[in-house]
Amino acid sequence: MNEARTERQLGMIAEVCALGFEVWLRGGWAMDFWLGEVTREHEDVDWFAWSHDADRLTSLLVARGYEALRADEQQVDLVRDGEELSFALVARDAAGRVVAAGGPWAGTPWVEGMLSSAEPGRLRGLECPVISPEAQIEIKRMTPVWMPERPRRPKDAEDVARIEAALRAAAPGPAASAGPPGAPGAPADRHR
Repeated sequence: MNEARTERQLGMIAEVCALGFEVWLRGGWAMDFWLGEVTREHEDVDWFAWSHDADRLTSLLVARGYEALRADEQQVDLVRDGEELSFALVARDAAGRVVAAGGPWAGTPWVEGMLSSAEPGRLRGLECPVISPEAQIEIKRMTPVWMPERPRRPKDAEDVARIEAALRAAAPGPAASAGPPGAPGAPADRHR
């Protein structure tokens, strides 16, 4: 794993969170923050953000040295120092559901409860909102169905297995083996 790259990306995550917008990590970094450990190298930092914040969020990041690669009603992609931030934009429909804000899936509901994690994720002293672990699993499993041009990737199957194992370990009862955060065998930063 490239530790310098990991630290650059963690710095970018801290920078975005410090801007004060309602944003949620998704993808591999959401998993790592939820687990409380860096599990693998990441190609980029994926987020969800409200569509009504997109212009201001983009402007503030451009003012901090990011270059906008894409900015439309569906997604905002930015890059700085070879590291990419990708914001999938969401809105609420008349029923209050979180939906895709634009593009070919505009108005399509995302996974129920996706943005309602009770606690932020924590990693290496940083705290950041993350999508729910159940939504992480659903999105990783369904992306190849929703987007046939994007085949299932081995890293997605590995991520799903990690999240499912952590959910099982955190469940009450004899199947729980990792114990509460801070217990012997539990990752130090894990917070569920």
